[in-house]
Amino acid sequence: MKKLIRVTVNDVRYEVAVKPNQTLVDMIRYDLGLTGTKNGCGEGDCGACTVILDGTPVNSCLVLAMQADGRTITTIEGVEGEKGLHPLQKAFIEKGAVQCGFCTPGMVLSAKSVLDENPAPSEEEIREGISGNLCRCTGYLQIIDAVKSVGK
Repeated sequence: MKKLIRVTVNDVRYEVAVKPNQTLVDMIRYDLGLTGTKNGCGEGDCGACTVILDGTPVNSCLVLAMQADGRTITTIEGVEGEKGLHPLQKAFIEKGAVQCGFCTPGMVLSAKSVLDENPAPSEEEIREGISGNLCRCTGYLQIIDAVKSVGK
């Protein structure tokens, strides 16, 4: 039996009927059509499904959609502003931190969360902040450089 929940995703309010066992990643992708959030491992190990839930990065494959009722979510589609790409997205492109792109949405959201908490993070803080996100293509040096270049 489905339950109606209310969520705000990327500053847009939604009412969505979800199943009790439906994950947040599946609701975002299939009910809302926001396919930037990737479903990688389904076990919380890869970070491809990272979204920001009430200001905290979470693996949306481990969160039930019902747990998001009344909460605020930011997906990669919500990072770009009216003036175009977010500075972090631009830095990922400029620093070569994007290759296949599968990990990129989750990586950008984790990195954004680091910068939101501390606009001038150390390399260690950046590494810790993105530690839940795996990248098999780029490696982490370019990603760390991109985040550092946006920091103040």
